[in-house]
Amino acid sequence: MNIFLKTEDEIELMRKANRLVGKTLGVISKHVRPGVTTLQLDKVAEEFIRDNGAIPTFKGFPNPYGSPFPSSICTSVNDVVVHGIPDDKTVLKEGDIISVDCGALLDGFNGDSCYTFCVGEVTPEIKKLLEVTKTALYLGIENAVAGKHVGDIGAAVQKHCEMYGYGVVRELTGHGIGREMHEDPSVPNYGSRGSGVLLKAGMCIAIEPMITLGARSIGMMPDRWTIKTCDGKPAAHFEHTIAVRRGKAEILSSFDEIEK
Repeated sequence: MNIFLKTEDEIELMRKANRLVGKTLGVISKHVRPGVTTLQLDKVAEEFIRDNGAIPTFKGFPNPYGSPFPSSICTSVNDVVVHGIPDDKTVLKEGDIISVDCGALLDGFNGDSCYTFCVGEVTPEIKKLLEVTKTALYLGIENAVAGKHVGDIGAAVQKHCEMYGYGVVRELTGHGIGREMHEDPSVPNYGSRGSGVLLKAGMCIAIEPMITLGARSIGMMPDRWTIKTCDGKPAAHFEHTIAVRRGKAEILSSFDEIEK
């Protein structure tokens, strides 16, 4: 396992890349409404990322099972957990949810963040799923401090989500991040306190709860990217990139632009 601790200068570059991702999600949020296609959202994202001197990291990202990822963002609607491919056939409608996962490479370092948006008014049941998943993300971040372990992050996420009867996806995890989009270590959303890799100051990781309204079973679609819930129930996904510090983690990405 190769875990790269970042210098303060490298963390500053990570911060810039992640702030750009946050701004991109903020721009996308203005376009999330009934009647818009996921391909339209992808075009908005790619243009904004490139206009700001960065490269959309997801575009052309290799796939061990098939073709590279064709788009700049992942657009996962309703029962799609992650890796939904934008297209002109998926039209957002009132009551949908869509998680938009976005990555950008700026000055040699990666930013990565995800937010699940409501399309118009959603049911109270779905609103609750989003609220609990987002809270779980911040509970995970609270545990991402030097001296704790990766298992502390997962345990915090799992405990909170399972308290509400939600499914915690096992097969997909958060990850280290830096010059590469995916670095060691893996950061699962389940686990036992005190287990797994020891967290050290200077580690940069992406924490990303992927939580289902029903059972946690998932399946891969024929495109070899799209991951859906087996029971067809919706899933939520929120992600921040953080720097591990002593005492309190620093969140490098931001939801401010979205929530304004």
